[in-house]
Amino acid sequence: MKTEINKLDSTKCEINIAVSGELVKNKFEAVFSQVSKEAKVPGFRPGKAPRDVLEKHYAAAVHEQVLKELVPDVYNQAIEEQKLDVIELPQISEVKLDRSNLSFKATVEVTPEVAVKDYKNKKINFKAISVSGEEIKRQIDSVKESRKAEIVDDKFCRSLGYPDVAEFQKAVERQIFITKENQQRARIENELIEDIMKGLEFKLPQGLVERQTQDNLRQTKIDLAMKGIPRDKIEEQEKLLLEGIAPEAKKQVRVYLVLSQIAKKENIAIDDHMPRKVIEFLLREADWQVSL
Repeated sequence: MKTEINKLDSTKCEINIAVSGELVKNKFEAVFSQVSKEAKVPGFRPGKAPRDVLEKHYAAAVHEQVLKELVPDVYNQAIEEQKLDVIELPQISEVKLDRSNLSFKATVEVTPEVAVKDYKNKKINFKAISVSGEEIKRQIDSVKESRKAEIVDDKFCRSLGYPDVAEFQKAVERQIFITKENQQRARIENELIEDIMKGLEFKLPQGLVERQTQDNLRQTKIDLAMKGIPRDKIEEQEKLLLEGIAPEAKKQVRVYLVLSQIAKKENIAIDDHMPRKVIEFLLREADWQVSL
């Protein structure tokens, strides 16, 4: 196999691939063998038609089938040999095939090189979480108003699943604490990622951005439908929805590429769990500063 890579820009390249000899010949023979078993040729029993008759009736179909089977196999082998981190399916062009030679061009989007560094020992400002009596009171008042209750007593609390006012207050305190805890965790992660991404400049692969945008749009439509908004109204707003979604999709792709680059450096598997695993790694390696 001969492989020549022409880099078009930081996220796109052309791969010229050519194979010849036994690989191509054997593929033609394998396809003809399969065809001969299934071909229905007038005057011959299945599997008994001579090769020249098969050539006459099925040469074009065999040629097409060889292309369907051989191009993906050869392409995938070339990608693996060249260790290219391809994002989307390739655009195949300039395909040439005869009985002993195959050549074609594959235009692909690849993951850009991201010069991420100094991602360890990042400072994290952790603030001790507390819940004030006033916060508890506000939350209880909100529950009381939503249920149109005049007073919060033991009977009212039992209707909510608590034996008395004291236990209800403890539950409210826990809920507020957990909410604050989750908010702080989100803040810490966002600040950590923003710090690591500061100053990094790289081109985003358009295919990856488009895929993320469509995923976000699909989820937004589902969320709106769950709120009872009619489908036709949602479709009417698609252009407006896209305008709001596009910037966030680009940011998500940008974060993903940075995290995936760190994953490669730290031998973390690139799978569906990669972003979470990398963030956990970064948190472990960070310089935590606790303030009361």
